[in-house]
Amino acid sequence: MPKAQAAPEETRTRDADRSQQTILLAARDEFAQHGLAGARVDRVAERAGLNKRLIYYYFSSKDELFLAVLEAAYADIRAAEQQLHLADMPPAQAIRRLTEFTWEYYLAHPEFLTLLNSENLEHGRHLEHSTRARKTNLPLIETLAEILERGRRDGVFRGGIDAMQLYVSIAGMAYFYLNNRHTLSAIFGRDLMAPKALQERLSHMSDVILGYVLRS
Repeated sequence: MPKAQAAPEETRTRDADRSQQTILLAARDEFAQHGLAGARVDRVAERAGLNKRLIYYYFSSKDELFLAVLEAAYADIRAAEQQLHLADMPPAQAIRRLTEFTWEYYLAHPEFLTLLNSENLEHGRHLEHSTRARKTNLPLIETLAEILERGRRDGVFRGGIDAMQLYVSIAGMAYFYLNNRHTLSAIFGRDLMAPKALQERLSHMSDVILGYVLRS
């Protein structure tokens, strides 16, 4: 029996989705390497192997393209976190696993950190009005709040912990270390990216976070 042909509209939709994904990946690399100010749409087109006009067709400006890259970057890390199934773990294990995951993800995706650096230099003006970014990130805080409450009810965690503040602490300890690895290595005379140093950092982060949430 002959294979059914895709409808022209369906084919166009798939092609458009594929083109946009190619553009976003190329733009991610361009913004990560050069920052928002130094990035060039011409180079994005060259990286993507597509006409620059097509980029402006899907994304009306460099700023809109940058926002789309940021939103995709947040969607990627949140999707990876969902695969951890933190809500199914005992509370203390879930907090430890989230701490480990955050550290490991930042190490594996340095472009994520550089994109955030660029947006912070812009005072968050792209993300400020992004409902997609807020919807993408809110479930993590809700899940974390549920884990903290479950731990409190079980008598494992102390009460009164703000889920957002806790996540900022987890992310911040990893973010600061990795973003400042060159200056910290220079002033302390230690290679902070050596395997032993990285393991020590993760162990320290886990101890600090669990020491904060666990009942004494």
